[in-house]
Amino acid sequence: MGRPSRPDSPQLELALFRDPAERPPADARGAAVLLGERLIPYELRRSRRRTIGLTIDHRGLRVGAPLRASVREVEKLIHQHQDWVLGKLEEWRQRQIQTAVSVSDGMSLPLLGEVISVRITAGPARISWIDGHLQLCLPEAKDPRPLLEMALKARARTLFAERLDHYAPLLGVAAPPLALSSARTRWGSCSRVSGIRLNWRLIHFPLAVVDYVVAHELAHLREMNHSPRFWSVVERLYPDYQQARAELKRLAQTLPRW
Repeated sequence: MGRPSRPDSPQLELALFRDPAERPPADARGAAVLLGERLIPYELRRSRRRTIGLTIDHRGLRVGAPLRASVREVEKLIHQHQDWVLGKLEEWRQRQIQTAVSVSDGMSLPLLGEVISVRITAGPARISWIDGHLQLCLPEAKDPRPLLEMALKARARTLFAERLDHYAPLLGVAAPPLALSSARTRWGSCSRVSGIRLNWRLIHFPLAVVDYVVAHELAHLREMNHSPRFWSVVERLYPDYQQARAELKRLAQTLPRW
């Protein structure tokens, strides 16, 4: 998304592979503009670009502007695209609303596109997968959340390792080291030095989505960018990547939290 956007075509970035803890640039400053009855904060960053560009992601509205552009010019463009700005901000707000899940005996959770039940009993700490449900055994009065997360992470690590072993040879490389991530919106990352990190919460999604993220991160071993060459590598590894990518964006809005 590095190309300057035209004033009549504001730029939208979907940050599903971006770390929400990313800090704003040092030269950015905060401001706010009134759109209808809503005061909308935005981050303004000036650079040697030629046009004003609008970007909306999990951090809100951000504006890139030429060094000589006035605040009046910036806010005039924001007003021209008021419906777009308000609509996309609402999309991100809805995306960040997660349904609270109560961790209790008999609860249901999505797992690889299916729904499983979680049974919680008293006794020494133990995890068992029995007949399509997850059995958590732990001392009474203990919070079951850590044990549940441990069970899902273990299942995720095993699955991700299997999928890396499947796709790496198709790229002509050895399966890289694997680590799990707990980021809120970033599904994966790749380093030629440290290997691949995958968000353990992907275990909630269908295998097709998991495979897309695995292929996506492996492709970065060939292209450390998101150029057309990169996407051609992804397509070679996973031809239906566009459908899986769209499904990931949709399912991300329903990700269970507890």
